Amino acid sequence: MKIVVINGSPKGDSSVTIHSVKFLQKKFPEHEFHILHIAKRIKGIERRRQTFDGIIDEIEAADGVLWAFPLYILMVPARLKRFIELIYEHSAEAAFKGKYTAALSTSVHFNDHIAHRYIQGICDDLDMKFVASFSADMMDLINENEQKRLIQFGKVFLSAIQHQYPTIKRYRPLDWNEFDYKPGKNVPSIDASNKRVLVISDARSDDNNLQKMADSFCASFASKVETINLRDLKIVSSCIGCLQCGYDNDCAFDERDDFNCFYREKVLQADVLVFAGTMTDRFLSCLWKTYFDRTFFMGHFPSLIGVQLGVIISGPLTENENLRDFFEGYSGWQQAHILGFVSDEIGDSEEIDTQLQDLARRGIEFANMGYVQPQTFLGVGAHKVFRDEIWGRLRTVFQADHRGYKEQGWYDFPMWDAPTHMMAAMGTLGMNIPRVREQIQEMLKYGVSFRHRKIVEKA
Repeated sequence: MKIVVINGSPKGDSSVTIHSVKFLQKKFPEHEFHILHIAKRIKGIERRRQTFDGIIDEIEAADGVLWAFPLYILMVPARLKRFIELIYEHSAEAAFKGKYTAALSTSVHFNDHIAHRYIQGICDDLDMKFVASFSADMMDLINENEQKRLIQFGKVFLSAIQHQYPTIKRYRPLDWNEFDYKPGKNVPSIDASNKRVLVISDARSDDNNLQKMADSFCASFASKVETINLRDLKIVSSCIGCLQCGYDNDCAFDERDDFNCFYREKVLQADVLVFAGTMTDRFLSCLWKTYFDRTFFMGHFPSLIGVQLGVIISGPLTENENLRDFFEGYSGWQQAHILGFVSDEIGDSEEIDTQLQDLARRGIEFANMGYVQPQTFLGVGAHKVFRDEIWGRLRTVFQADHRGYKEQGWYDFPMWDAPTHMMAAMGTLGMNIPRVREQIQEMLKYGVSFRHRKIVEKA
């Protein structure tokens, strides 16, 4: 059988991900794995329709399609996102219809489920037969047990094609509501005082609802709000994964475009930050993904700590929970406070006005309070994943992260907490003595909250 591999890594043949594919090639020599370096070649694919059509011909002739990609900021890289957009722009969906497909990624497992859900959603939209996802750690290939698991994944995928096993769609098609948002007369009433509000958008001339919603949000303030359209910035490339930034946060594109200066001088100075975008397939635009990918020059260190973060979306957001998960995961990692989401899908201009005005009110109110919600698993998990990785195998490359984590005291490993460690050790010994264990278990019925009761009594 012929399997076309859509390589979403900008590194092409040298990527970690594609070596997992090459491993499968060696283990299943009876099948042809034809690797297409989509991400590395994306600019040429964009410019030359003949190149794009040649890729579509390869896919059309294949028995199966394997999406292979690394994770870049909770998602597939911007360059793979752009290829997916081209499929729709060139009306090439028919080439994918009915094809058996699977997804293979490598990462440190930071919100990898979001990228895989996105790809499965795209495959469902293209009416493909999605078999399985395989999310590997970036070093799994050198582990013999993980090699066996990768071989099993290959068998599952290839067997499904050979036997034409049935597959089940996970996602329904998105229902796009044609609605023309007509903002009412907004009375500027919110005093931003000394808080800096920044709205970032990628609105095009035909993004009427998005532009009007962003304008309506800005009109809620008594003073002028700064807005920046990503399309007005010179951004020569999305992130290419060169890791040059790991040592001192200096990006390879620092002197070649506007992005890093814009991020340092505008984004990092904001107290209230609002992202405004139109849904494109099951994410925002490739330009927005480029924005997020390029922020990686700051490494794994949160750069938006305490920022109030709002999101304005044109599109059926409630049908795309994965997009909401992306922003909530991003906010948790950044230790920002997610203000909420406003979408035009409700189809009621007056209600949208009300929501936008309240988004503005909450942004300033919470910024003045310094209010950030307690972290959920998304933030706690992000901290622990990156803490362990930066202390360990990523430290050599990501020296800037390491310095930042040391300065902030974020290497908070439990074994370094001496009082807790001593109490746990004593408790463990006590639990091995039947009489003491009975006393402890009896105390636990009533005594877990004794410290909490004292706090409440003093309040």
